[in-house]
Amino acid sequence: MKKIKLYILIMAAGLFFLPSCTDDFVEKNTDPNAITDVTPDLLLPGIIRTAVNQMVDQSWSIGNIVIQHTAKIQFVSEDRYTWGDRDGLWNNMYDNLRNVQLLIELSDQNNAKNYKGIALIMRAWMYSLLTDAYGDVPYTEATKGVTGIFQPKYETQEVIYAGILSDLKIANDLLGPGEVVVGDLIYNGDVAKWKKLANSLRLRYLLRISNVKDVKAEMQAILADATATPIFSEANKNADNGTLRYLTSAPNQFPLYTARSGSFDEFRLSKNLGDKLTALADPRITVFAQPTDASIAAGTPKYTGVPNGLNEVAALDYAGGPNNVSRAGALFYKGSITDRGLNVAKGYIMGYPELQFILAEAVKKGLITSAKTAQWYYEEGVKSAFIYSDVTIPANYLTSAGVAYNEANALTLIGTQKWISLFFTGLEAWFDWRRTGIPAVTAGPDNVNGGKVPVRFAYPRSEQTLNAASLTEAVARQGADTYNTPVWWDK
Repeated sequence: MKKIKLYILIMAAGLFFLPSCTDDFVEKNTDPNAITDVTPDLLLPGIIRTAVNQMVDQSWSIGNIVIQHTAKIQFVSEDRYTWGDRDGLWNNMYDNLRNVQLLIELSDQNNAKNYKGIALIMRAWMYSLLTDAYGDVPYTEATKGVTGIFQPKYETQEVIYAGILSDLKIANDLLGPGEVVVGDLIYNGDVAKWKKLANSLRLRYLLRISNVKDVKAEMQAILADATATPIFSEANKNADNGTLRYLTSAPNQFPLYTARSGSFDEFRLSKNLGDKLTALADPRITVFAQPTDASIAAGTPKYTGVPNGLNEVAALDYAGGPNNVSRAGALFYKGSITDRGLNVAKGYIMGYPELQFILAEAVKKGLITSAKTAQWYYEEGVKSAFIYSDVTIPANYLTSAGVAYNEANALTLIGTQKWISLFFTGLEAWFDWRRTGIPAVTAGPDNVNGGKVPVRFAYPRSEQTLNAASLTEAVARQGADTYNTPVWWDK
């Protein structure tokens, strides 16, 4: 009995002193080095890595296929346009855009103009991917769940493009010397290069909408003042590229490095790209693809592509089986951590070669005037595209049949070389082909889309439940929610 009373007294004493003991416990167990506030330098690398990695995945899983850089010999649904619910891009970008919005707010609070400029560039690029893939999407009301907007309205692509171009212009005006940027995985804090990226992207997007808007004055204004609105420069060439260079160690390796060999082997060189590169004697085929196993065994390495859009049996049996069809390039797989692979397998936002093809087309169409000719920009684009792929351009390549510039066939030449150069760059080659129709890309024989190559993604099924009213309004305005309804700039 005495023991019980003693125990109760001890417990009571403990309860009496509990608040001070608890305070002492919290004080002693609080890590003074722990991060309690999010800062721009912590947000920026995650935003860049998440978005760019997503586009590597989009390139591999659908972008290379739909534009016929690669084809599939197993599990061929993507190649036959049984795309299902392509919500990966949607979910990834909108999740990440919340962090972009937070970065903008933090930048405003701290008057961090360079961080805000970079955030606006990333926002513009990410919204361009969403709207070019789906059409009308949530924009001004998106990422505002904290303010109680859980069912954001979809806005027209025309409105979204105006916002994209505005963000890029504001970013150009904000970016400047004096403020150090940490956490920049693209340019390592070189804001002068971010400024060039902002204006180069403006030219990309102005050309994209040039079939539905008069963009001549805006394009010309960018080119008129290299100091105020710089673009990727001839002096720097590929050193200005907006690309993410991966590392040899996890978790910063090229995303496909960890893919299963069976998954990688499902994808092969497309006959469309393979035949074009072979006809042009273009050595970039040695980077984009691997010689067939059979040809290596015979001591006579050669590259053979498979037609897109075959059914499962026909694809697997084509040319006598997988040993007779080229895999995708090893530098985009296990070779991505080699010295050369680090130069080739990159995450892509925009590059110098693409800009040269944009300027070549713009000059040819009379959208801009320049001291340089369309031929100069075209040839500069080809030469820099070889450098981008880490391949030496043959001495006679620019004068060879099918490559040599001529005015009568200029747009086809520009579009074809641009298509080749955009290998493994996300969805960019698909977006550009939808605008130009160059080169010829036709649905495979066993496609299930009525013989049509898709021109957009269908909206995610989750939107039918989570945001039905806004989705219904967008579909009524834009057109049927199918792969074949063109977006605003494509009509």
